[in-house]
Amino acid sequence: LKPTAGSSDIASEAVKGAMYSDHGESIYRIIPPKPEVVPRPPMHQSKHSPDKPPSCTTFALLGTTCPTVANVAGDLEGKPVASRSHYAEDPAGYLKKCARSGGKVPTLAELKRQHPEALAPTELKPRTRLGPPRKEEKPVMNLVTAKNFIVANAVEVILAAPKKLPEGSRDYLKKEDYGKTPKYLTHIKKDIDAEYQYIRALQQAREQEEADRMRPLSEEERNGLIEGLKTKWEQVNTAYQGGTHITKLDTMGKMKRKERHESELMQIEKDIEKLSKKNIIINADA
Repeated sequence: LKPTAGSSDIASEAVKGAMYSDHGESIYRIIPPKPEVVPRPPMHQSKHSPDKPPSCTTFALLGTTCPTVANVAGDLEGKPVASRSHYAEDPAGYLKKCARSGGKVPTLAELKRQHPEALAPTELKPRTRLGPPRKEEKPVMNLVTAKNFIVANAVEVILAAPKKLPEGSRDYLKKEDYGKTPKYLTHIKKDIDAEYQYIRALQQAREQEEADRMRPLSEEERNGLIEGLKTKWEQVNTAYQGGTHITKLDTMGKMKRKERHESELMQIEKDIEKLSKKNIIINADA
């Protein structure tokens, strides 16, 4: 049997579908399909002349530190050429080692020996203070005085006239408000007193509210509470006495039960002792 054109197209589509499917195996994957060759599009050829200078460019702005754009109208005759300044010199003409010194850099000892004038200062600063005395200068000697400088200074201070104030100076002791309390301090004291009174009023109101909630416990209520606590003490004591025959507390439940009964008995006894007192005040809202 010869394969027809329609059957070959179907087979190629089946091979492509089998090759690019994500699951299962197929015999069509044994022979991979031929890669499709995409033809390259033709190279783009600009319709503008390559020799024409670009418009709206910054290449043609020379000698300015704030360039904008140039050749906006497109009437520049030729392309701008970058000029070689001191920033763009010959790449092979860079400063090399020992080029300015003419060879090896001399050491300090060689410079002192061969060129001492190079180390001499160009300008000397004027001397601000005198130097040490010369050897031919002799100091003045054998000068003796009998003056007592301590006594002389004390006498000079005692006999010195008081310093006079300049004319037209203001005497602050004769001011109108001298020795009086400033007005701003009076206002501040009034504000502080008002704050203290407000806080004191709040405290009194809170104490009055607490006092209104408190009331004395009547005798009937006190006796009723004591009787109830005694009844509860008897119940807890009965449960506690029921486990006293157990001398070996070998489980955690027995130990916890005994500790609970003992704590309840102690608390009930403390409550009965408190209620046995007179003049008991209680909170009415509790």
